[in-house]
Amino acid sequence: MGMANGLSLSTPSQKSLHSRRIVLSTVSTAALTSLLTPGVARAESSGANKRKYQRYPSIRFIAALGDPKSSSGDGAEAWGLWRDDPGPRGVYLKDYDRRLLSNNNVAPAGWTFDPRDWWVEEHGLIMSTPEPLPRKSYDGDAKVVLPEKRYVVTGDRAVTTILTVRENGSWELEEGTLYDVTHLPCRSAAYRGETCAPKNANLVDFPVKPGAEMPKIDGCNKQDYAVLFVLGEEV
Repeated sequence: MGMANGLSLSTPSQKSLHSRRIVLSTVSTAALTSLLTPGVARAESSGANKRKYQRYPSIRFIAALGDPKSSSGDGAEAWGLWRDDPGPRGVYLKDYDRRLLSNNNVAPAGWTFDPRDWWVEEHGLIMSTPEPLPRKSYDGDAKVVLPEKRYVVTGDRAVTTILTVRENGSWELEEGTLYDVTHLPCRSAAYRGETCAPKNANLVDFPVKPGAEMPKIDGCNKQDYAVLFVLGEEV
């Protein structure tokens, strides 16, 4: 999702997928390394409360809702998480009948299409529905469950910082705004409704320009989400 701008509605080449993996790996290494230097998001405090962060083997993706100009807010209980890049595992809208419907709504990559809540990215790929974003963590030293969780997030631009989400749905960034940690080329929206179906999509609406809203689809209620790269989490 998001790293292969300008693709038409055709199967991505192996070269483009390989390039995306290289770019994502570079983002993960450079941004998370910068987090360990002074002045980046005030990520660590001194003494017994010093935080430690663990890098993920590969970038994860948060689907977030909120005011792009805000550094904090509510509603994180409605945010989602993809543990793997959902784009390469997706199915193009034009291929829905052949690759999903004819296979009992199971994608070749193994995920199940949910007709009540289906997601599309900027190139017209139907993606797996993200899981709810975990908002609690475990303190192994104290052997207690904490009502909050911290992630290292970036939009692959100027800001790499710490996102704290809490069990009550509140969230805050230690630096910057939601816009600053949104990866603008990645576009993502959920489509829902009783008469909402992939066959209603207008394929000429894809690909979507970076920063633009995802297109409307007849019979669907659309909800656009910001996409954040997640590099690691507090441990």
